Amino acid sequence: MDNYLLVGKIINTFGIKGELKVNSNFQYKDRIFKENSNIYVGEKKLQEVIKSVRVHKGYDLLTLDGYVNINEVLKYKGENIYILRSELNLKDNEYLLGDLIGLEVYDLDKLIGVVIDYSDENKDVLLKVKGDKIFYIPLIDYYIKSINVKERKIITNKGSDLII
Repeated sequence: MDNYLLVGKIINTFGIKGELKVNSNFQYKDRIFKENSNIYVGEKKLQEVIKSVRVHKGYDLLTLDGYVNINEVLKYKGENIYILRSELNLKDNEYLLGDLIGLEVYDLDKLIGVVIDYSDENKDVLLKVKGDKIFYIPLIDYYIKSINVKERKIITNKGSDLII
């Protein structure tokens, strides 16, 4: 069974030609917000096909196939946009940030905790780790040596230095 992934929210319409103004910080949105991609809208997961995409002032503006004016797309205002995980086509070394929750975190070979959450603010990702104490590790090469989602393990370099 395929999983639906939340990738954004339609916050408004834009113009009179049926464009939808979408707020999304999904990490692989360049793979999904493109012509002829399938998206699923709202709680009922209505399948739509993207006809065109452009960016305006930090928002993605989508036109859906078969809709040509604002009156036809008003029903989508405020709805969430989903995709099927299988349509994302992640490579073996790629992962979603949500996949990291529950992974064990090691400082070289010493277990220091488990990822319980993440923060994705302004392109700076912090992993919230619970060990003896709760602490954060930036998701950058300086601290993260490797991530293996299949083995459920993150290896850090000097990750224990961040425990206060």
